Formats: sequence, structure tokens, C-alpha cells
Amino acid sequence: MRKLPSLTISIACAGLLHAAGARAEVAQVSLLDFSLEQLSDIVVSSVSRQPARLADAPISLYVIGASDIERAGARTLPEALRLAPNLQVARSDGANYAITARGFSTTIENKLLVLIDGRSVYSPLFSGVFWDAQDVVMEDIERIEVISGPGATIWGANAVNGVINIITRNAADSGGVLLSMDGGRLERGATVRQGGRLDGGGAYRVYAKAIDIDDYPDAPGGGMERRQAGFRSDWKHGAGAASLSADVYRSNVHRRGGAEMRGKGANLLGRASGTLADGSDWRVQASLDHTERVQDGTGAQRLDVIDLELQHGTRLGQRHNLQWGGGYRHAWDRVNGGTVLEFFPADKDLRWANVFAQDKIQLSSTLRMSIGVKLEHNTYTGTETLPSMRMAWNASPTSVVWGALSRNVRAPSRFDRDLYVRNANGGYSIAGGPAFVAETVRVAEIGYRAQPLPSLSYSLTAFASDYDRLRTLEPRPSAPQPAAQFANLGEANTRGLEFWSRWQPLPRWRLVAGLVLQDIDASLDPASRDASAALGVGTNDPGSYWSLRSSHELSDALQAELALRRVGQLPQPMVPAYYELDVRVAWQPRPHLELALSGQNLLHPSHAEFGPPATRRMIERAVSLQLSAQF
Repeated sequence: MRKLPSLTISIACAGLLHAAGARAEVAQVSLLDFSLEQLSDIVVSSVSRQPARLADAPISLYVIGASDIERAGARTLPEALRLAPNLQVARSDGANYAITARGFSTTIENKLLVLIDGRSVYSPLFSGVFWDAQDVVMEDIERIEVISGPGATIWGANAVNGVINIITRNAADSGGVLLSMDGGRLERGATVRQGGRLDGGGAYRVYAKAIDIDDYPDAPGGGMERRQAGFRSDWKHGAGAASLSADVYRSNVHRRGGAEMRGKGANLLGRASGTLADGSDWRVQASLDHTERVQDGTGAQRLDVIDLELQHGTRLGQRHNLQWGGGYRHAWDRVNGGTVLEFFPADKDLRWANVFAQDKIQLSSTLRMSIGVKLEHNTYTGTETLPSMRMAWNASPTSVVWGALSRNVRAPSRFDRDLYVRNANGGYSIAGGPAFVAETVRVAEIGYRAQPLPSLSYSLTAFASDYDRLRTLEPRPSAPQPAAQFANLGEANTRGLEFWSRWQPLPRWRLVAGLVLQDIDASLDPASRDASAALGVGTNDPGSYWSLRSSHELSDALQAELALRRVGQLPQPMVPAYYELDVRVAWQPRPHLELALSGQNLLHPSHAEFGPPATRRMIERAVSLQLSAQF
């Protein structure tokens, strides 16, 4: 692996030394300054695309705050997502992860929608996320809202098992200079960011970031390099606000045996919102995305996406709060096949159009209902209907009982319809299914969220999901080519319980615990001869996983973070259950200068998290040093 550019390191070191004596422009905030009551009052936007108190949200929603990410020392998005107790995060190698909520975990997971500042980053190639291509400056994250469960009525057809919305700070909140570095035997990174004010009341920030990740000794020569830069500008005028941001990146993922994946891309996002004279609110968002990926021996993809969204909200009388809108997304996708994979046709235009409406009805002072529906049209299956209904009852001023019923779909991707896999004889062993239709799920949920004491809060959710028309790989004995193709002959029932709690026994000490119990019962239509599990296309989930985090301010300048987790055994392919412990100790000799020592996976020299024995990587114990300064 190439090391980080020496110029970047030199600049960062010089800035850190300078910052030790610099005067901070922004007052230092204690990591535990926010009480649990203040945390419950956090305003979230992922539930209905409009501001709502977390404590009242009728949905299974966990918020990862900026201070959570800072205390944990997370340097990548997947590692930050480990902080959400309602997510299952498994690392398969130096660059790839299997991340999901409520089951169906694979490294090509296709039932979880991921957004960065409201911009969808899922790939229409397989309806999932290339995690090696997604990054932000971790210090710029305001919060990450993690919904476990359906969100399709608001966010669309791929929000089947959950929604992750990564929300970054307004540029006005990131003034001055940030310099940070982290380094260890396996990972190294550096970030430089500059923020300031613009004429006319606006604000801006620009950044550059680099990260190198070595793969593990059982995969010599593997790993990842990524370089990224970008900017964000924000303006506010009266009741209106606007934002413009962009990122460019380049990445190289090295794999055992010399195979390499080279990726690059750029995106541009513009948003505007305001309030009209009648008190109603509006929002418009447009984005452009360009992606190129080349994988040796497999193929190359060039993807361009344009996305436009409009939304309007208004009150109707004293009881109704109506949100409605629509959107259009167009993708120009070209895939040049390699020696293994091909897509027919190689060039394809993909279109999605939607309209939605959701009415929040205040039935009484303590009882409210939300009814919504989204109609989404896609290139493959036409119009899909995505309805939901939610009820919430404030049983007391500090507790809420809620329930929900919804129907969601996972629309076909190019992988499902257009993929062809070559065999050793030059023919095709697997083909996409020309009749493949949308996977469907019906979900029932009931939850309880409460804060019985100022120092204690918790959330409990029970869910039941019935999946139909799941993807299977069916042999075609009567036809020589291809030997098998994708079909919709699978079904599953999942039942589970999600629990998490925050307890602050002392003003400087906070504990966060989380537990997920789940039972996934998959079955096949009697006519099915599914072979997908043998090829790793099927799901592989533990029956339970839990975590316990302790955040302790030992003094004004010294903080300690401990995170213990257990993940149950994965059944097929079998991965043993494991316990692991992460520890981070941070020292702040001056208000805006921090030195931290982190240890990951300290209980074992190495352990497996995901994948078949022949190709999985053993995740090793690691120690790293982090330096950061703001001035």
C-alpha cells in the first residue's frame, strides 16, 4: 500500500503544533453537556421529511450524535454505524461491509436505503451501497438518523428494512481550520478543512481527505486507498434557506491475487426551502451523480444520475398536517462486461417517478395518527403502491406508545433482470430473470419509548414482517443456456425485538445498551429448486446481537470510551459467535487540541465477521493514534 502523501502529513503536523497555542473562536462543549432530556428533544427529519421530536416519533429510530462519533473515534461511515444498536454491521475485508437492519444481510444488501444529506447513494446496479465509494468528513456530521423498519411511504421502494440518513452540519457551524490525522498498522488517514463566512450572510467550508486501509495478513497485497475533496455553502435569508455542496473522489481497492477495483466519481447537491405567507412550507432538492467503477476481470460501469424532489407541507384546519410532493430520478447506466460478468443490454436508461402524500391527524391532545401512500413508477415493473398507517399515544408526558402497519417493495435492479454470468465453456451459467418482479413485504410494529427518570430513557420495539416473491436462483434443465436464472419463488417471516437504553448514573458518565433478538424463517415455493444460498446470494443473520458502551469524562481534559459487543453465530455460511471490545482514551491538553489512543477488537488476536471460510478475512486487533486540532 502507498502511504499518505508526505505533504499532507507535514501540513497536518504543522497545523497541530500551531493550534496548541491558537485561540479558539468557538467555545468548547463538554461531551456530556447534553442531558438525556435534551437528547429526547432532538429534532429529526427522516420520519416524515419534516421536523419532529425524537421522543414523539412513531417509529423505531436511533440517532447517532456528533459527540457519539467523536468519542468512539470512528473514521469511516461503516464504523460510525456500529454505534446504532438497531443495525447489524459486519466487516468482510479491508474495504467491504455487510450492513443491514432486521436481517437479509449480505455484502450486496438490497433492502436498506442510505442517504447523505437527503441524497440517495444506492446503486441501481444491485439496489445496494458500495461502501468503499461513500465518505464524509466525520467531524462535519451533525447526526445520523437510523430507522430500522419500513420507510418506503416517504423515501421510496428500496427503504424496505430501514433508512440511514447521514446529515452534515450547516457550513456556518464549521468555521475556522480543522486538521486531523490518525494512524496505525492497518489504517492511516488525514483531513484538512477550512470554513468561513461569505458576503451576504452565507457560509462555506472546503475540505480534503485521504485514507489508506491495509487488508489483513491472510490477504497480502489487499486493502484500499481513497482520496476525496469537496465543499459546502449555506445561505439564509428571512424564512428561506439554500445549500449547495459537491464532492469528488478516487478510490483503489486491492484484492488478494492482484485483482483491483478502481473507482472515481463526483456529485453536486442543491437544496432550497422556505415558508410561504399562509404558513405552509416548501422544499426542493436536485442532485447530480457521476460514478465510474472498473474491476479487473469482471467489468466496468459508468453511471450518471439526476434526481429532483419537490415537497410542500400545509396545515388543514386544527387537526391535519399534510405533507405531499413528488420526485423524478433518471439514470444512464453503461456496463462493459469482463471475462466473468455481462449485462444485456450494456446501455440502459432507468427511470423512477413518484408522488406521495402523508397526513398527520391530531385526534386528541394525546392521540395522533399518520396515514400516507406513495405511488412509485420504475422501469421494470411499472407503478408500485406503498401505503402506511401509524398511531401514537402519549401515555404520559414522558412516554409514547406507537404502532404501525405498512407495505413495501424492493424494486428489481439491473442485477435481477440484466445480469449474465459466464462459465468456463464460454456460455452462461446464470442469467437475470426477464419476468423478475418486485419483492414485497408487509410489516406490523408496536413500540414503547419512555424516559421514567431524568437520567434514564429507553425504547422497545416488536416487529413482524412477511416477505413474498423473494429472489431465488432457479435451474433451467430444459435449456442449455443459461443453466439458471433469477425468479421470485422465495418467502420469509421475521419476528423480532429491538431494545436500547441510555442511563446517566453520574453527570460525567453515560451508559448506552442495545439488544436485538430476531428469528428469520425463510422458505421456498414447492416449485423452487433454489441454488442461491450455495452462491452466497441468500441471507446470513445472527439470532441476536447486543452492545454496551460506556462514556466517561475522567476529568475536564481526559475522556474514556469503552464499547463491548456480542454478535451471535451466522448460520450459512457459518461464522462463529464472537465478543469484542473497543477502547479509546482521549486527552485534551488545550481546548481545541486532542490526542487519542484507540484499540479495536482487543479481546482476540483476530476473528471472522462475515463470509465463507475460503474467502473471508480475519479481522485483527488494531491500535491507532489520533491527533486533531481546530483553530
